[in-house]
Amino acid sequence: MTVSRFLFTLLLSVSFCVTPLAAQAPAPGQPPVVSAQATPQIMAEDPQTAQRSQDRVGFPGHKIIGNLYYVGTVTLCSYLVTTPAGNILINSNYEETIPLMKTSIESLGFKLEDTRILLASHAHGDHQTADALFKQMTGATTMFMEQDVPALQNMKPGGTAHPIDRVLKDGDTVSLGGTTLTAHLTPGHTLGTTTWTFKVADGGRTYDVVIIGGGLQEDARLVFNAATPTVADMWASTIKTWQSLPADVFLGAHSWFFNLTGKYARFKANPTVNPYIDAAGYRKYVAEVDLLRTKLIAEQTAAGPPAPRAGGRGRQGQPAGPEPAK
Repeated sequence: MTVSRFLFTLLLSVSFCVTPLAAQAPAPGQPPVVSAQATPQIMAEDPQTAQRSQDRVGFPGHKIIGNLYYVGTVTLCSYLVTTPAGNILINSNYEETIPLMKTSIESLGFKLEDTRILLASHAHGDHQTADALFKQMTGATTMFMEQDVPALQNMKPGGTAHPIDRVLKDGDTVSLGGTTLTAHLTPGHTLGTTTWTFKVADGGRTYDVVIIGGGLQEDARLVFNAATPTVADMWASTIKTWQSLPADVFLGAHSWFFNLTGKYARFKANPTVNPYIDAAGYRKYVAEVDLLRTKLIAEQTAAGPPAPRAGGRGRQGQPAGPEPAK
């Protein structure tokens, strides 16, 4: 880690101890606002909406179920899986949100430095820009899906090479301290978008957890018609995979997929009923993605092939394939 990046992180950490910033979108031309906590209005959203101004806004760290904890922001989801041999983190997010994550982890009685493995949902900057910094801080082994490796190799914050210790293939497992996670290749959002599944024990029962790696709702501007069948085929494969997975606990790379703010509020109001156990919500989400895919194909096919554009861009200048890194 460079001296400048270290000082940036240290100063940012100190700023959170002094006063939280207002949770608001940045002014045009200004850097994004980082805030320690969301406004009451955001926290009260039920269902939650996709407000990207909340990407760098802190959310209370809390136990979801068993040895699974939420340590992400309002909209960028990070998950801590604790084990006797150390912990696993899914999604490092931005470098400037690492202090938020550290605060969440420590509030739960754990240490960021006890993370042994770093995983990810997909190779976009809002989920993986901080991978190198996180590895520098923790020494965690990084493991990412093979198809996302080229995108990650181009993700070099401050010129730092992206750390890739193990390359995963569809169906590979990651084990630590008695917990085993399975990586499912679910492309479409990126070529290597990864859906994670694993089991947790809680209250004398075992539950199947599914963390969806990326949503089609984010990609509705992509070209899906007959001129670009690969995109539609990738999403068809992903939907088929999701339909095959047993799911008791429904989570995702972004919080509005599964209504984090609404479920968190309900969980706090009545801890005896865990709203994160939501098999019906999972099936509804997958069905909605399937319907959206069909709708996009029908609309775009009826409109005809997109006009060719310079640089191989599709309709409205968007890529005829998975979205590029953010």
